[in-house]
Amino acid sequence: MTTYHFIGIKGTGMSALAQILHDSGEKVQGSDYEKKFFTQEALEEKQIPILAFSESNIKKEFTVIAGNAFSDEHIEIQEAKRLGCTFYRYHEFLGEWLKQYTSIAVTGAHGKTSTTGLLAHVLDETFPISYLIGDGTGNGHVDSQYFVFEACEYRRHFLSYEPDYAIMTNIDFDHPDYFTSLDDVVDAFQSMADRVKKCIIACGDDEELQKIHTKVPVIYYGFAATNDFQAQNVQETENGTQFDVFVRNTYYETFTIPMYGNHHILNALSVIAICHYEGIQAADIKNLSTFKGVKRRFSEKEIAGQVIIDDYAHHPREITATIESARKKYPNKQIAAVFQPHTFTRTKTFLQEFADSLNEADHVYLCDIFGSAREESGQLSINDLQQLISGSEILELNQTEVLQQFKDSVLIFMGAGDIQKFQKAYEETLKNSIKN
Repeated sequence: MTTYHFIGIKGTGMSALAQILHDSGEKVQGSDYEKKFFTQEALEEKQIPILAFSESNIKKEFTVIAGNAFSDEHIEIQEAKRLGCTFYRYHEFLGEWLKQYTSIAVTGAHGKTSTTGLLAHVLDETFPISYLIGDGTGNGHVDSQYFVFEACEYRRHFLSYEPDYAIMTNIDFDHPDYFTSLDDVVDAFQSMADRVKKCIIACGDDEELQKIHTKVPVIYYGFAATNDFQAQNVQETENGTQFDVFVRNTYYETFTIPMYGNHHILNALSVIAICHYEGIQAADIKNLSTFKGVKRRFSEKEIAGQVIIDDYAHHPREITATIESARKKYPNKQIAAVFQPHTFTRTKTFLQEFADSLNEADHVYLCDIFGSAREESGQLSINDLQQLISGSEILELNQTEVLQQFKDSVLIFMGAGDIQKFQKAYEETLKNSIKN
């Protein structure tokens, strides 16, 4: 029996995949940087060993799976190849593993993680399933009826998969360090669509998705009457959002989700559509109402009466959606946004769009740009964004106490880097002020 060794096991996809293999009875270990990352808690709970990077971690009999953030020059990858280990990149291994199940890929520029989590929740209440969510959550079951997984378009990695079904939430220009234009992104999604075996569930309100040509049936969902699954009569309540679903213009059922904002309704519609297609009863689909959310997607807590939200939003469209959700849930509170841009290329490409989306908040604080493993510096600085947002301020890690002036506001920390360290510092400040 081989041991699966994960190089970069704290990565969101890698962590989830490691958990799936562990749950399926495989022997799993991994290595990563010592820096604390939010995904490692689940790994530690399952007692999956996490080692510091070292070529001594690699044994000839291991199957080695490397995260896509690490180049072929990494010491462990070099050692794995020297020893002749069975070697995969993350997306390559996942593409092989999912072939044993009825697979449902969830892809799109935005909403992948939330939708994957929502679908996994609904199916898991009814069937034995396996799922891989991009927030680092993974679950395996030896008798899985479905395999639900997040499929990322970056570097066209999702072309390693041949899923039975695909949910496509939207197409938008992102990852400007790889994609050259919106047309390039559309081309990638077209190639993905060509690989789907049975059916595609697509947002019919998205203009770019309308351009996709497919060999398999397409079920469209959205707010427009032209969709196969349409949401009508939306009502916001204290417990979330209620809406009626019409299937090809005929009333089907009324559903409730514990979230706010049109993007969450669209995510739910995609789940309702694929479940309906698979013959799942409406009563089981209504488990949407008990969804607890995924990590770092509008994750809320309250400290000393202040609402604090942690969100992964790192694209202008995602920032707009997050602020919209906060406004709908807390209509009588002001919104204070703390944002850390993720990668220099994305910040440069969407500089004005970032400013426009952040201007929808009442107060804005900006943290220094977080450079990824692929790019550590750039010609741009956070001051370039600040100049475009009237009244915005730069937030330093040792100055988070300034946020206490927004005690009666909703405070949203947004970003895909290490924005959590600013949130953690502020929460410590709050707790200390309570003690005193």
